[in-house]
Amino acid sequence: MRTMLCALALVALSGPLHAQESTPSDPATTHNPADGVVKLYGAGGPHTAFKKVADVFEEKTGTKLVITAGPETTWSAKAQADADILWGTSEQSMTAFLETYGSFDTTEVRPIYIRPAIIAVRAGNPKGIESFDDLLKDGMKIVVTEGAGVANTSGTGVWEDVAGRTGSLDDVAAFRANIVAFEKGSGASFRAFKDKQADAWITWPNWPINNPDVLDYVELDEDHRIWRDVNVVLSPKADPEAQAFLDFLLTPEAEEIMKTEGWKR
Repeated sequence: MRTMLCALALVALSGPLHAQESTPSDPATTHNPADGVVKLYGAGGPHTAFKKVADVFEEKTGTKLVITAGPETTWSAKAQADADILWGTSEQSMTAFLETYGSFDTTEVRPIYIRPAIIAVRAGNPKGIESFDDLLKDGMKIVVTEGAGVANTSGTGVWEDVAGRTGSLDDVAAFRANIVAFEKGSGASFRAFKDKQADAWITWPNWPINNPDVLDYVELDEDHRIWRDVNVVLSPKADPEAQAFLDFLLTPEAEEIMKTEGWKR
């Protein structure tokens, strides 16, 4: 009986472990990004601001940049072969990336901008949401972004950090009771927000800034506000122009562009 119970326990444990989705590295892929084109890969969100900066850089230098954003599974194979730069939409996201992209050095990861979590609401804010406490009211419909152990997203744990920041278990419980969707990525969360006609979504400023016809946003008070950075890492085999672009990203000119989408230094 004891042996059977142990075997059953091992089977139970092995299920979730094998169910984990990941993007494994391909040992047959040679990482060789140096081809005269600077290629950046990462999750959606920062890419819209990066593209604005890249357009200015291209005009100044003539260097061609290609920015590829979205779920990692859509670009991983190409990035393993030719990425000059990876960006992470949080520190935990970059740490997860570097499990796959072994050509990049974790000691070279550089946080470059930061932004606060906000409450995205429907355009016009029909529920009159003004603060975190409003999200605890009965009947509120909240969407959160959560990797759930199977997806690499900057939203992982953010809602819990926001709800639990003051140390109130009651707040976490009340907030959780109002969640109508746990989505594995910001794009999926945006779709769920619309499809479910949700009242609020814990996300980042760039989403309402870039979708004003659908979203407004309410800033979280300091007691509930948390921050995540965007960080970059350069391939040791990158085109030399890739470092020049990263240097440009930190200039006052680029900083002003990044501010338009909620990023700060």
